[in-house]
Amino acid sequence: MTERITASAAGDLDAAERLGVDELRALQLERLQWTLRHAYANVPAYTKKFDEAGVRPQDCRSLADLAKFPLTTKHDLRDNYPFGMFAVPREQVRRIHASSGTTGRPTVVGYTERDLDTWATVMARSIRAAGGRPGHRVHVAYGYGLFTGGLGAHYGAERLGCTVIPASGGMTARQVQIIQDFQPEIIMVTPSYMLTLVDEFERQGIDPRTTSLKVGIFGAEPWTEQMRTELEERMDIDAVDIYGLSEVIGPGVAQECVETKDGLHVWEDHFYPEVIDPIGENVLGEGETGELLFTSLTKQAMPIIRYRTRDLTRLLPGTARPSHRRMEKITGRSDDMIILRGVNVFPTQIEEIVLRTVGLAPHFQLVLSSKGRMDHLTVRVEARADTSAERRIAAAAELVRDVKDGVGVTVEAAVVDPETLERSMGKLRRVTDRRERP
Repeated sequence: MTERITASAAGDLDAAERLGVDELRALQLERLQWTLRHAYANVPAYTKKFDEAGVRPQDCRSLADLAKFPLTTKHDLRDNYPFGMFAVPREQVRRIHASSGTTGRPTVVGYTERDLDTWATVMARSIRAAGGRPGHRVHVAYGYGLFTGGLGAHYGAERLGCTVIPASGGMTARQVQIIQDFQPEIIMVTPSYMLTLVDEFERQGIDPRTTSLKVGIFGAEPWTEQMRTELEERMDIDAVDIYGLSEVIGPGVAQECVETKDGLHVWEDHFYPEVIDPIGENVLGEGETGELLFTSLTKQAMPIIRYRTRDLTRLLPGTARPSHRRMEKITGRSDDMIILRGVNVFPTQIEEIVLRTVGLAPHFQLVLSSKGRMDHLTVRVEARADTSAERRIAAAAELVRDVKDGVGVTVEAAVVDPETLERSMGKLRRVTDRRERP
């Protein structure tokens, strides 16, 4: 049994985590006003957007006034590819990251020396909130390179005083060997790839519950409470969520605290969150579910104003960090949503049902196809290794029934042999669209 990291060992909070709500709001307003001035004066795209909306930086006299300012989308970043959104001269940019660009031009982000310092600071804060301590060994299995995950985790762990094992992604069998040999207390990875590692431990005849790992910090894709239970039970670890996106800074925008595991505290001294109705674009109140926006408060190289993340969540009062609001675990993305015969379907809804169905493994894919004039969805899911043929048939029927009852759509279920679906080495792509296009 792994010794759990407890709240009493959480260590001292930094000054920003100890701010009162009124102090934090005053700091946010001061930093927001600077950000609006900085963006307007130095980024032609923002100068144009503000002018077209009829607003100026000086129109922001309160945090509520931010709602007057225009939204920023991924299209804005792509239209200004590669460096048109930068607000400082090129020689002040110390690092460049970019998205994969699988759906078009990549989005490019830049960092000054101070931006990199800020990023390391919020990542160190996040790892500590998750249970990390100076001297812990941190196995980083996020990808390195233009993707922000690996280097973000790396520099944050070093800032905290941890020992970094920069494993990156892939070479799954070797990852298991490294964990066995180097004895890390913490692993940072996508939840889907963690499942792949757990399967590899078991394939090698190693009980995953006997490893040195105490905490898994999982991010870069939505995952459910059922997935948390699966990982914690199979690995005997605390599984906590981390949130970020390259356009805002990278990982480290928000973090779940190990002592509560009740949503992710947004580090509001650097990132100001809003939730809007994704259709009407009006700001929603606390506790209402909608699309998450972020405005950076301290970024120099590439300030971002009211950026549409496409992630769906709601804001809640702080708990473990009372002045910093929490965002609920991401329930899905508006651009991952499947509209199947008029019903909105998210992969996380299917994941919840798969994980509670006896005999099914947590590895699944959603395949969209056309049958006549209708869209059709097939859930391809692996059976667990010890599942009988009879149980597979029953599990498929249960999955179809529970999706119909819980989500409101009719699907087909195909239960396949263990280890036959493609494994993710990074961000998981759950949906394959094979529909015929006119």
